[in-house]
Amino acid sequence: MQKIKNIVDSVDSNDLKQSFVIACSEDEFYQYVSKLKVEDQILMKYTSSLKDSFLEFENCKKCKSLNSCKNKVFGYCYQPEIKENKIFFSYVACSKYQEYLDKTSYMKNIDFFKLPKELQEASFKNIYKDDKARLPILKYFKDFMTAYPKEKKGLYLTGSFGSGKTYLIASLFNEMAKKGVKSSLVYYPELLRSLKSSFSSDYEEKFDYIKKVPLLLLDDIGAENVTSWSRDEVLGPILQYRMEEGLPTFFTSNLTITELENNLITKNSASEKVKARRIAERIRQLSEELPLVSENRRKS
Repeated sequence: MQKIKNIVDSVDSNDLKQSFVIACSEDEFYQYVSKLKVEDQILMKYTSSLKDSFLEFENCKKCKSLNSCKNKVFGYCYQPEIKENKIFFSYVACSKYQEYLDKTSYMKNIDFFKLPKELQEASFKNIYKDDKARLPILKYFKDFMTAYPKEKKGLYLTGSFGSGKTYLIASLFNEMAKKGVKSSLVYYPELLRSLKSSFSSDYEEKFDYIKKVPLLLLDDIGAENVTSWSRDEVLGPILQYRMEEGLPTFFTSNLTITELENNLITKNSASEKVKARRIAERIRQLSEELPLVSENRRKS
């Protein structure tokens, strides 16, 4: 690259040249564009973009943490690339953000349907181990992870409100996601509302996905408004398919399976009781029931 500072006086009134020369009067910018090893006539066509790129480069150089990112696109740096004597610009993940992406790449294996996104960071290390009520559950998790995919039985966690049932299952699913196992955590009452509103659009797609996902959590089952449709056309077929295919299925509920069975009876008739009992038996075949009675640790 020519010694631009030595030719400032000979520059004509061409706007591109003037803008480029003025930008290069700053030592840091001059050093930055010099490393591109491209002729001045080409560089000066991209002065504005090069200045933007240089600013973001400087931001990255001074950045102490990802949270303090000052660039236009969080975690990315606007960088030039030379191709066939032309300059192309694109956003490239900075080292800090790339490290974050590597650590959280497992998240692409988990789908959270109407559940808090913070569950994506649920971890065994953050589970309250001072609560002995959790020990049988943690033992189950250990055995499940060791035996999967041969282990076909999920967990039915029943217990008090706010005891951390969903968080516990999410922590397991996150660990499985790191092993490449796909899963879905579904807030069951909202799933029913979503399916009901999608009869004319993507009902089959949603329903099919829930049936076939390798690991499934039906969260807060029993809290829904039970109808014959939700029991016989949604829950029943989901459980039947997953039972036949050996797909581990997990549940959280404030009700025991026996209490859930009674809750699934919509009318006081023998046929209704049989249908409810059939659902309960499928749940028992799909999962091991464990209680979690603990203090409410949710933030108020």
